[in-house]
Amino acid sequence: MGGAGDDKHRDAAWTHFCVAYWYPVYAFIRRRGESPEEASDLTQAFFAKLIEQDWLAQVERRESRFSTLLITILKNFLIKQHRREVAQKRGGGETPVPLDLAQAESWFGAEPATTETPESLFEKRWAHAVMEAALLRLREECEATGKAKVFAILSPFLSREPASGDYDEAGQKLGIAARSVAVAVHRLRADYRAMVREEVAAGLRDGGLVNDELQALAAALLG
Repeated sequence: MGGAGDDKHRDAAWTHFCVAYWYPVYAFIRRRGESPEEASDLTQAFFAKLIEQDWLAQVERRESRFSTLLITILKNFLIKQHRREVAQKRGGGETPVPLDLAQAESWFGAEPATTETPESLFEKRWAHAVMEAALLRLREECEATGKAKVFAILSPFLSREPASGDYDEAGQKLGIAARSVAVAVHRLRADYRAMVREEVAAGLRDGGLVNDELQALAAALLG
């Protein structure tokens, strides 16, 4: 039987999952024609259902990619879900997702018009959510180890190469030489890659499946 430590770890995992990945679910539902309020209700109900079924405990036994499995479950949920049941829960009950409806609609409204399918867009949103979640975890780790300033100054180099003089400027801010900045950026990038790998693995112990996840992630980001 699991103890308090196991419960705390499971709660933390669920919090991370809900915070990191609610928007791809919300946007998929909106793209299918639901109103903002209905999409919000359905998103909350969907994550509540996943928590009720302790879905994360089953993820490491999956044979398909994380995003593929999640969207399959989501589509089945939407088919079975009755709007009347969702409406009855509106304004009460469990709300596992800290969903900011105004923010969600701001993001959704800023998305460009496209002829892509909701499924294809879900994969792209999922990929971006993975990268953001890994970046957040890296920032939190840096803050916990007293490297918040290092992260703040060097994190822009996670997504771009330095321009002429960038490392000199960063070095002046950190009080180190430019060559030391280059070493620190190399380490930060390695940590970021490790965070991304851990994020897509989601409990997988099969390295081949993890590599498949990473390849799909790269394809979605470049698509």
